[in-house]
Amino acid sequence: MGGPRVSDQTAASHCRPRPERMRARIHPPAPAPVDHRGFGKGAAFAPGEASFYTGGVAPPPLVRFENVSYIASGRVVLRRVNLAVRPGDVLGVSGPNGAGKTTLLRLAATLHRPSKGGFQVLEAGAGARPEELAAVRRQIAMIGHFPAVWPELTLRENVDLVTRLRGGAQAVDPLAAVGLERLEDWKASRASLGMQRRVEFARLLNWTPRLLLLDEPHAGLDAASAPLVDEVVGRVAANGGAAVLVSHDPGRMTPLVNRKLLVTAGEVSEEKQGDGG
Repeated sequence: MGGPRVSDQTAASHCRPRPERMRARIHPPAPAPVDHRGFGKGAAFAPGEASFYTGGVAPPPLVRFENVSYIASGRVVLRRVNLAVRPGDVLGVSGPNGAGKTTLLRLAATLHRPSKGGFQVLEAGAGARPEELAAVRRQIAMIGHFPAVWPELTLRENVDLVTRLRGGAQAVDPLAAVGLERLEDWKASRASLGMQRRVEFARLLNWTPRLLLLDEPHAGLDAASAPLVDEVVGRVAANGGAAVLVSHDPGRMTPLVNRKLLVTAGEVSEEKQGDGG
């Protein structure tokens, strides 16, 4: 549909984003204030906690799981997960295939509901109504392992439609920022994996979510496009949000993160600072 797939290598070199140009053309908005209103309906957590590092009261977590387990088709996918993700956190998640990493992301996105335990995602807790979940999901961005594009739409339409649904404005041309402006009329079905991935990141250049969830974000991106991940993750954290990255490439993930999680056979552990390499 829409012609044969074309690789990034066969596309013209002018379609690659230039990192220095990208940084110059993206002007993120001023940091939004962190919402300290506490937790939503059904939560069992306090609005703030004493901070060991500051001696003051830390802001409430954006995501918190308390003894969370997830069971699918009789199999325990995640068991007794305890996790708090705070403003400014950038978590790197690693582990073998099938360990439960993507399930952890989907729980944080409210796409899965825990089978057991207490949870809080932004203002939505265990008793959140559908309209409350919808309001929370509008503040979350998730880029999955496979690009989420409409194949029958053009690259431009794939970006503009999401912008209209979100109700935002475009301060910069996102396709130009990722080097795809000359291919804006291509159907997404014709574009390569790398191009489709760039379209997903282009959608985030005029909007800063409070919670960013990335599953193998570097998959399909060439070296010239890799700074897109750094740009978006850094902006989310700087604006008082948080990001969670799942990756099999610790070399690319480590420079971005300030916390590391390991998921093994459904159990989540955190690597303390100074552990590992």
